[in-house]
Amino acid sequence: MEDILIIGTFILYGFCLLIISFYVIGQLTLAHFAYKSRYENRNLKKDLDFQNHESIPFVTVQLPLFNERYVVERLIDSVIQFDYPLSRFEIQILDDSTDDTTEFIRRKLQHISIPGLQISHIHRTDRTGFKAGALQEGLKVAKGDLIAIFDADFVPSADFLKNVVPHFTENNVGMVQARWEHLNRDYSLLTELQAFGLDAHFLVEQTARNTAGFYINFNGTAGIWRRSCIDDAGGWDSDTLTEDLDLSYRAQMKGWKFKFVEDVYVPAELPADMNAYKAQQFRWSKGAIETAKKHFLTVWNSTLPFYLKWQSSLHLTACITYLCILLSGILTVPLMFIKNNYDGFDAVFILLSVFSPGIIFTLIFFSASVTNPFAHRNFTISQFSRLFFSYMAFSMGMAVHNTFAIIQGFMGKKSSFVRTPKFGLQQAGDSMNKKTYRPNKIAWSTIVELVLVVYFTFGAAVALDYEELSLLPFQILFASGFLMASFFSLRDMKWDMPETLQVLKNSILKSLVNSGILSETQRKS
Repeated sequence: MEDILIIGTFILYGFCLLIISFYVIGQLTLAHFAYKSRYENRNLKKDLDFQNHESIPFVTVQLPLFNERYVVERLIDSVIQFDYPLSRFEIQILDDSTDDTTEFIRRKLQHISIPGLQISHIHRTDRTGFKAGALQEGLKVAKGDLIAIFDADFVPSADFLKNVVPHFTENNVGMVQARWEHLNRDYSLLTELQAFGLDAHFLVEQTARNTAGFYINFNGTAGIWRRSCIDDAGGWDSDTLTEDLDLSYRAQMKGWKFKFVEDVYVPAELPADMNAYKAQQFRWSKGAIETAKKHFLTVWNSTLPFYLKWQSSLHLTACITYLCILLSGILTVPLMFIKNNYDGFDAVFILLSVFSPGIIFTLIFFSASVTNPFAHRNFTISQFSRLFFSYMAFSMGMAVHNTFAIIQGFMGKKSSFVRTPKFGLQQAGDSMNKKTYRPNKIAWSTIVELVLVVYFTFGAAVALDYEELSLLPFQILFASGFLMASFFSLRDMKWDMPETLQVLKNSILKSLVNSGILSETQRKS
């Protein structure tokens, strides 16, 4: 029985490393096409005659909102300044808010005095379908041939429509996605790490997919759709938490062409609160798995070429790496004990070392991002190294939280669309302390992260004791990552002491009831 457990541990560990390797090689492939894109221009566009108003497409600008009191006015101020002909665009404020955001919007609209501006405020009270439902509701009365979408935290420039609309001169172009930039990149280490990861997504992944002809996903905001493409693909659907990824695959499977334009960017506010960031990552990870379940077999049963099926599979299921990273990390500690206390396992460890170049491939992937001509920052080698290894550790620290999301997605457990709250933060001196939308309850994932800090610190000590120096850096990265994740989560809670103590008291009493130590009557008394 003991031998079976040992062999099973090695097999599971090797399987996790194999899965991670598939995705890392996929990253290397994307890095190759991202470098290749610098010598090609696949985003050719025709000039439009903006003086001849009737010849240019009518655009509906949709602004889906839910409880965004701190940023909604900034968004409205930016879109009403579009230098697109006023007679050729309209603005829909799709407001599902349950707080005073609705009143902020009404007051703002009363003070806008731009002759000819077409702007409407559509307020729903039931949130049916969440963001997808709001977008679909807006489409019922939208006049546009093209639909531009911006989330509340984005600040598009006045020339956004003029820069993107010309890419629709080809009739088969269904969606054009612009690049995200970051208003508060330097606000904190948390926002700096997010910016580092998102830059890699846009400047490497999206750029490479555009160059290679792979499927591209709409990123939920800062893009424009052709209305007929949305309708042809079946419209917005709320059966996954990533309605943008879902519609992207349905549309491209119908034959529509997508474009990513890296030379057009829209600044946005990154989540400066760790718990808000976790909510965003949970939604993205769970929604990606839900979308993968929905479209995986459809992709493989299609007539698409094999390379496109393979890349689409990696694209849809990329978040599975969090589960594999978590399992492989946890298993390294018992494997060190097995190797050093049982004979015959040295060869297995040597065999598993074939997966070690993965870190080099990942390094190449992120290098392609920071050396991209459109990158807004030049990094020294020391700055890049600090951010790269900090990001690697931080990504490992997110493994627990995102694994919970992945498991829920696989199990088909439905949950509400939890928005990512923003606080209007741009500079390091801006504060969140007195702002709403912040949690006051410690999540279970944070408790597990704290436990894993201790576990991987112990693992680092074991690696030192057994002189397993090749595994020591990974133990340190895991411990550091979970320390960052748990520290940021606790730091960014709303620590109202009387309220926090009451929440803690209720949690303890509930646990005692669930364990049978107290009855419900005793708890209430």
